[in-house]
Amino acid sequence: MEHSGHAEQSAIMLLYMILLLTGWVLYVTGVFISNKKRRAWPWHRTALWSMGILCMAFALTSPLAIQSHSNFVAHMVAHLLLGMLAPLLMVLSAPMTLLLRTLNVASARNLTRLLKSRFFLFLSHPVTAVILNIGGLYLLYTTNLYQAMHDSQLVGVIIHAHLFLAGYLFTAAIIYIDPVPHRFSPLYRAILLTLALAGHGILSKYIYAHPPAGVPRQEAEAGGMLMYYGGDAVDLMLIVILCHQWYKASRPRLAEECGNQVN
Repeated sequence: MEHSGHAEQSAIMLLYMILLLTGWVLYVTGVFISNKKRRAWPWHRTALWSMGILCMAFALTSPLAIQSHSNFVAHMVAHLLLGMLAPLLMVLSAPMTLLLRTLNVASARNLTRLLKSRFFLFLSHPVTAVILNIGGLYLLYTTNLYQAMHDSQLVGVIIHAHLFLAGYLFTAAIIYIDPVPHRFSPLYRAILLTLALAGHGILSKYIYAHPPAGVPRQEAEAGGMLMYYGGDAVDLMLIVILCHQWYKASRPRLAEECGNQVN
């Protein structure tokens, strides 16, 4: 049974590696196609995508991934990499913009029409993103779901996918890097970001005081502190980017108001 479990885990890690390598190759291929049609794609965006892929690979296919099954601190490092840092890096790499640049006009219009649909409006809404991201974490760490993800490889894969996708949706809903058909004001997004940060911080303190099932108290305390301070570090980057975008968006209006006052 133990041999079978190791074989299944190795197969899943191999699948992760194939998916991640495919994602990197597709992005780089898109860069080459885009560069033939338009001006050169910014090199730093390719670097950001590559770093995001590496973060995911470290969380899912490295010795850290193996340790995370039995060590809560290792699990929390993987959680921060997979659910927070990798999504931020990959949102900053503007993959949707790159995809639109590589498609022909008809396909790009079809994709744009799909992104403007009610379904994607609901999915990309900041409130939905906050609920999926923070709400999913509460379900993971305050129920038996954390234990289930280590007892079942399938449950583990589903949770890993949710952590990344929810983190990506949340990041993309807070900071606008790619084209966004349905935009919300910086103030609205800042309020929801603040609520999300509060929810994340409260959960980390809850984990510190109430370890998930099967987690030793010492590991829960260390993992809770890592979640609190490590999450703050990534969230600080989100705050800086959002404030910078807010300032840039308000500059033309401020300049116009100053001009009116002078006149």
